[in-house]
Amino acid sequence: MKQTLSVAVFTAIFFLVSCSGIKVTADYDKTVDFSKFSTYSFHGWADESDKILSPFDKERIEKAFKEEFDKRGLKYVNEGGELLVALFIVTEKKTEQVANTTTLGGYSGWGYGGYYGYGPGWGWGGPTMGTSVTTVSNYDYTVGTLVCDVFDAANKKLIWEGIGSGTVDDNPQSREKNIPKSVAAIMARYPVAPMDSK
Repeated sequence: MKQTLSVAVFTAIFFLVSCSGIKVTADYDKTVDFSKFSTYSFHGWADESDKILSPFDKERIEKAFKEEFDKRGLKYVNEGGELLVALFIVTEKKTEQVANTTTLGGYSGWGYGGYYGYGPGWGWGGPTMGTSVTTVSNYDYTVGTLVCDVFDAANKKLIWEGIGSGTVDDNPQSREKNIPKSVAAIMARYPVAPMDSK
């Protein structure tokens, strides 16, 4: 028996119901003194991101990154920041197959071993009767990847990149709650720690 289950996707964004499932990677230029920067500007979103994200989600993501950069003593300016922050998102559709086997019923027979274990014993094994049913389910889901690139504006050089990947969340209410958590998980890899954690 084969059963296919589909997960509806409201908008292609990676934020999970639980941010614990997000996979984060990051890399940076270790020759750069990140503490010397005091201002930043958003460079904008990659063109394809407009086809993937709703305006609401773009605003949520930008707000979450602003809060994280602010915690690190960086001031947002509309343009002319010492750092340029570029954001983009990509998605990939995947299918996971899960098989479950259930065994129903069964009869293994009976036996008699004599009085208090002494004497002849008789037994009847009989055939074991039962039915096994295997159900195979295909779960369709979308994996989204959010990338944050930070450039040294003066040198026009990429100095930090944070990447977060996870399963798409199709609930707007949970996205609003979990976007800040997911962005915080990405920014936890930034070379400058939040001021309140020092």
